[in-house]
Amino acid sequence: MSAFMMERLFGVCRSLWRILDAPGTVGRRTMVHQSNLLSCVVGVLLLCAGGHAQVLAGEDSTPLQTRGPLRQSTDNSRYFADAENRIVYVTGSHTWENFQDVTEVFDYPAYLDRLTALHHNFIRLWVTESIHSDGGWLMNPPPNEKDIAPLPYLRTGPGLALDGGPRLDLSRFNPAYFERLRARVKDAGQRGIYVSVMFFQGFSVVTPGGWKAHPLNGQNNVNGIDGDANGDELGLEVHRSPGVPVLQIQEAYVRHVLETLHDLDNVLYEVVNEATPESVSWQYHFIRFIKRYERERGFMAHPVGMTFFQLGEFGGGDNRTLFESEADWISPGGYTKYARNPPATDGRQVQVLDTDHIHGIGGDQEYVWESFMRGYNPIYMDPFDAVHELTIGEPVLNEPQHERARVAMGQTRRWADRINLKRVTPQSELASTGYCLADRGREYLIYIPASDSVAESGAEKPTRPVTVNLTGASGVFTAEWMELETGRTKQADSLIGGSERMLTVPFPGSGLLYLRKSG
Repeated sequence: MSAFMMERLFGVCRSLWRILDAPGTVGRRTMVHQSNLLSCVVGVLLLCAGGHAQVLAGEDSTPLQTRGPLRQSTDNSRYFADAENRIVYVTGSHTWENFQDVTEVFDYPAYLDRLTALHHNFIRLWVTESIHSDGGWLMNPPPNEKDIAPLPYLRTGPGLALDGGPRLDLSRFNPAYFERLRARVKDAGQRGIYVSVMFFQGFSVVTPGGWKAHPLNGQNNVNGIDGDANGDELGLEVHRSPGVPVLQIQEAYVRHVLETLHDLDNVLYEVVNEATPESVSWQYHFIRFIKRYERERGFMAHPVGMTFFQLGEFGGGDNRTLFESEADWISPGGYTKYARNPPATDGRQVQVLDTDHIHGIGGDQEYVWESFMRGYNPIYMDPFDAVHELTIGEPVLNEPQHERARVAMGQTRRWADRINLKRVTPQSELASTGYCLADRGREYLIYIPASDSVAESGAEKPTRPVTVNLTGASGVFTAEWMELETGRTKQADSLIGGSERMLTVPFPGSGLLYLRKSG
């Protein structure tokens, strides 16, 4: 073992001790850090004794529970497939501070525990390109402004950035950033969770506060790099038509992320979250850049995604540019088209339908089921008791609908494991509710929205008919009801195929009807 590796190991131990000793580091997080610290100490002792232990920062021998890398399924192109050609339906809750600490130290192990309990298998790791929390898409009142940590670049100086700290050296990557990135992706993979890694953040360049806190602001780095080519005190150019020096910095960062994660099979990539519509050609460049670099380096090919643009005052963009891209997966947007009763997917690309791009802070269990039944992979922009506020100044609250949405995503994943996703497709015309995943003649999963009527206390439960078109489907079908609010199931009388069949829903809330051909 080289002196360099020994120094690195000691450095990790020192970092862990600083975290352990920090105020407010209690509970599960403390136990995790104590365990990691002990591992470091043991590794140092082995090295000093001439041992040959192979120790890497943030690594352990626990295998990943994922079987990637993912690719678009050739059996049903609405979904991913793993290395064993099994369909992988992805769904999960993601939140803003699950990678970089913005308002407080984020309890990542507890977050993963919660996702595992909910049966989720997908998250996005959020980044903010800003170096300070009063910039970009986050804000804190001036007395509570905080540095965002870790940053991808070292703050070395000379000179001070606009936030009063040392300027960044864009030629020197911060090991703590990339070690955390690899560790968090790997920890998720050990729970069977796939991770979309975000490279860039659109909101970091479109506001004066965001640009003031951006590494590519010429006053924040020692390299003489300034992305504000037109001098309007915004950085829109860096996600639209960056000059050569800026593009070289961006490409170097992307390469370093790819080098850090290339051997982990639970990785997906997202070029940028909510850049402006004018960023399309720049995004196309990086989609091709990522694919080419992985190919040239002999890395496993990870899915590359393109997601929707900023709405409102920054313009709406056109989902067509996502469908026309070379991205392996996309996340379309629009507050009207996708928020309720979304159109069925056509299988051109895997579509990850994110509440952040169609609701903002919104969405509920109905959104989850409507999306699942139309062939999407729904994910949820989840506050998870976040204490920060968005730039619009509205507090983020953890309200009851958030938990119902979390539970619903776990329910859809269990059903995705149960039905044959290689064969079922959205066929709304087969059910009177308009929501049906079907392999005609074999199995039908029908979603039944909640009744508008509510039974008064002591009154009989309201009854509702649901019609299923079994024309051309011969034989006998077993029938099963599931009430989503309680999770209770109930067997129904078998059905004979060949024509339309009408059944009475035995509960007022939302639920499912599952038909499967006997034998």
